[in-house]
Amino acid sequence: MTRVGFVGLGRMGRPMASNLVRKGFPLAAYDINPAAVRALADLGAKPSNGVPGVVEGSDVVVTMLPSGVEVEQIVAGPDGVFAHAKPGQLVMDMSTVEPQVTDRLAAAAAKRGLGFVDAPVGRLASHADRGESLFMVGASEADFQKVLPLLQAMGTTIHHCGAPGTGMRTKLVNNYLAVVSCQLNAEALALSQRFGLDLEKTLEVIHGTTATNGQLKVNWASKVLTGDTAPGFTIDLAHKDLSLIIAAAQAEKVALPVAGAARDAFTMARQAGHGGNDFSAIVDWFCSVSGAPKPRFKGKG
Repeated sequence: MTRVGFVGLGRMGRPMASNLVRKGFPLAAYDINPAAVRALADLGAKPSNGVPGVVEGSDVVVTMLPSGVEVEQIVAGPDGVFAHAKPGQLVMDMSTVEPQVTDRLAAAAAKRGLGFVDAPVGRLASHADRGESLFMVGASEADFQKVLPLLQAMGTTIHHCGAPGTGMRTKLVNNYLAVVSCQLNAEALALSQRFGLDLEKTLEVIHGTTATNGQLKVNWASKVLTGDTAPGFTIDLAHKDLSLIIAAAQAEKVALPVAGAARDAFTMARQAGHGGNDFSAIVDWFCSVSGAPKPRFKGKG
C-alpha cells in the first residue's frame, strides 16, 4: 500500500485525507491547525509536527494549500518537501495555483529525480466529503499510474489531461465557465425577479432550452435557490480563481473581457461582505444592488 504524506487539511484537504485513511492508506498528516491534525489522527493517521515528518517514510506527498505562495513555500522552500525528499518519491499538488508555479515545481522535481503530479479538484467540498470529487491530472503516464489508486480513493471521476501542468490549466478553463456562469445566472434571475416572474416557471423554460447550464440546474437548485448560502465554494475563492485565470490568459496573450467583468462583480460582492458565502450567493448580492427580491423556491428561504 502506498504510504502518503498529506499537507493541508482545510475544507477540501481534510475530507480527502480522511477518505485515504478510511481506504487503508498509511498517512502522515500536517497542517498549521493542530485541531485538523488531531481529527485525522482520530481516524488513524499519523500526526506530524512539520513537513520533514510528512516526507519521511512517504512514497507520495500530497499538498492541498490555499495559493501558489504556500505551495512554493511548502514544496520548494528551504525546509520544504524537496529539501527532505529522496529520488523516487513523488509530489502531488492538488491546490489551484498559477500554472507557472506548477511548471516551476515540475521542472525542479525532475532535476531532483522526483515525480511531480498536478491534480486540482473539481466539484464541491460536499463531494469531497462523500469521496465523489473529480480530478484533472497532469502527469507522466508512469506517475499517473502511481497516484491513480489514491485518486480513486478520494473521488469518482479522474481525467488524465496530459503532462504536468495540463491538469492545472484544465482546471482554470473549467472554473472560468463555472464562475462566469454564476454571474450570468445572477444577472438573469435578478432581471426575472424585477419582472415579477414566477421563479419555478422561469427555470422550467430555461432548463428546456440551450440557455440552461450546470450551475443553474444542479448547484443553484440545491444551494442559493433553497436559501442555503453556506459555502461549498466561496465567493472569495471564485474571485481568486478568476484572478488566476485572467493572469494566465494574459501570459498567453488571450483576451478574456467577460472574465474581467465577472471579477469586478465578485470584487464588489466581497466588498459588501459576501465573500464567505457560497459562490451561488452572488445572486443575492446582485439582487440587493438591483432592488430585486432574492430568488427562492416557494417555501424556501
